Parts: sequence; C-alpha cells; structure tokens
Amino acid sequence: MSSAQLEIQIIASLVAIACAIPGTFLVLRKMAMISDAISHSILPGIVVGFFITQDLNSPLLILLAAMTGVLTVVLVEKIQQTKLVKEDTAIGLVFPALFSIGVIMIAKYANDVHLDIDAVLLGELAFTPFDRIYYDGMDLGPKSLWVISIILLATLALLFAFYKELKMSTFDAGLATSLGFSPAIIHYGLMSVASITTVGAFDAVGAILVVALMIAPAASAYLLTTNLTKMIVLACFFGVFSAIAGYWAANYLDASIAGSIATMLGLVFLVVYLFAPSKGLIAVLYREKQQRIEVSLITFILHLKNHHEQKERHVNHLNEHINWQKIRSKTVLNLGLKNNLFTIDNDIVSLTEKGNDFTTKAIDYIVTNEDAQIEDMKDDFFLFRG
Repeated sequence: MSSAQLEIQIIASLVAIACAIPGTFLVLRKMAMISDAISHSILPGIVVGFFITQDLNSPLLILLAAMTGVLTVVLVEKIQQTKLVKEDTAIGLVFPALFSIGVIMIAKYANDVHLDIDAVLLGELAFTPFDRIYYDGMDLGPKSLWVISIILLATLALLFAFYKELKMSTFDAGLATSLGFSPAIIHYGLMSVASITTVGAFDAVGAILVVALMIAPAASAYLLTTNLTKMIVLACFFGVFSAIAGYWAANYLDASIAGSIATMLGLVFLVVYLFAPSKGLIAVLYREKQQRIEVSLITFILHLKNHHEQKERHVNHLNEHINWQKIRSKTVLNLGLKNNLFTIDNDIVSLTEKGNDFTTKAIDYIVTNEDAQIEDMKDDFFLFRG
C-alpha cells in the first residue's frame, strides 16, 4: 500500500468521524435533510469569501460558509413558523435559492477561477494527496488532512465541553430551558459545526458524500441502540468502516471513491435495517407474528371461559368452527400448553387456574378499559415480552 493510498484512507476516515458526530444529533432532532440544505446553500458564502480574499485557502471562506449555513437554518425555521408550509417544503424553498445564487455568482464573476461546481458537489479523494502544504521546504502532508483534523479536534472539544447541554436540548428542550440552558444557542452552535464540517470536507469528498456521511452512519446506529454515547461511537465506526471498505471497493472496481463509499454506507444501513435485534425489519416482522399468535391465544382462552360444552372445547373446534388453519391451531395450542394456560385431555381443552385467572383479568379490562388492568396482564401473562 502506497503512502498516497494510506493518506486517502486516513482523510476519508477523519471526514467520516467529523461528519458522524453532528450527524448523530441531526438524526435525533429529526433534521436529517437540513444537512443536505446546508451542504448546498453554503456555496454563496464560499464565493463571497473568495471575492473578498482572492484566496481559495483562506479561513474566511470557512467562516462565511458557516454563517451562510446558519442563515439557511434561520430562513427555514422562519418560513416554517408561519405555519403556511411544512419543514421539508421550507428546505426545498431555501437551499435551491441560495445554491443557485452561488452558481450564478461563479458563472458571472469567477468563471476563470478554479472554483468548480462539480468539484464542490462531488469532490475527489484521489486528488487529495497531491494538494499538499509545504513549510520552509518541508512537506507537511495533504492540505485536506490538516483542515479536517483541525475541524475534528474542534468538534470533539465542543462535544466534550457541551455534551450535557446537547443531550438535554436534543431530548427535552423544555427541561433544558428550565435548567438554565439555551436550546437556541445549542441549536445554532450545532448548525455552525455542521456547516464548518461540510466546508472543510468539500475539497476532499464533496457535498454529496458529506450528506451521506452525516446521515447514513447515524441512522444505522440509531437502529442499534438507545444510548447516546453508544450511538455516537457506532456512527463513527460505521463511517470509518464504510470509508475504508468503500476505498478498497473503488480500487478493485476502478470506480469513483466517493461513489463507492456512499454505496458502502447504503449497504451498511441496509444490513442494519434488516437485521437489527430490536428495530430491524426482520425483528419487527417476527415480533408482529408473535403478537398475532398471542392475540389468537387470548381469543381462544376467552372462548373457553365462555363455553363449557365439550364440543366447543374440542381441539378440532379450532379448525371446524373458528376456521383456523391446522398450523395456526397447533401453534396456539402449543403456546398455551407451554405457558400452563390450559390442559388437553382426550382432545378436550380445559383452562388451568392460571388460565382462568388470566381470562378473568382480560374480561375486566375489556369491561373497564383501564390501563392499569392491561399493564398487570402484560407483567403476568404476555408470553413473548419477557
């Protein structure tokens, strides 16, 4: 592995971590699409910064771009507060307008400058090892590595300094206000970090991949844990894994590095979406199936409670009169026997003391519809819920 390959993977991994941290809070705040708006609408800030400094490497570009990102959030929120349109509509109104202003300014006043729209949107990790910083004849490494490292260190410092405030304002803004925190300041601080991270990653990966790195790892982690710290760590892990795996996939396929990383992010999310232990699609479908069996069992034992004739309590009654298929009938009977809700003697089903107690509580709940009744039933009798 050459030094250039190593540098590309390090830069991609640092970008992934820098994006995953603010991305986690954006996903939790249900503001995932605002990252897409910021990544496009900060273009006017970059252009204005270049006009002022005539230097594409000036820190003023990052500052003005961050301010434009915050302006985007403010405009979206102001439009949304009118109650005339929803948030997604407000985002769709604001960021195309700001982005098109940036495009027009480039086309009109910076057409002969290396400030290319495609590069801003798509980026190219393969070129990052060639844009290096030299000091006194010494090679200090790729410029993107320094830029994203500084941004990541600043992001980590802010995370550790304001972790409690971020957590509180994300999950309970009212409580944060009552405790003396300012959710508005935390909110706009988070948007500023997201804006600065997006600008810092422009040269390396482009705006499109920044959005993917902010949202996909955090969304994957969200399906695996309810602990904020674990979610941040998992999001960073998924981002780094996708960055490295995506690079080697691109190397093998001779394809776009950014495109391969984005594809890998999608594959990671798909795997988590399908197989997450509690929130994954397969787990949800399995749980729904178990609950349907549970409801069938409750229906059957209520039937037993209200019918004492042997023909009504015969196992064949499930198929002949209740119209259940044999597999469903067998599943319900086995589950009831396993949980000692009834016994079967010569194909006649009889409620046990536990089953009789359960049906009495179930009938009380049906009659009274009191939540306390159903909670007791869940604790004592619900069969698939621990």
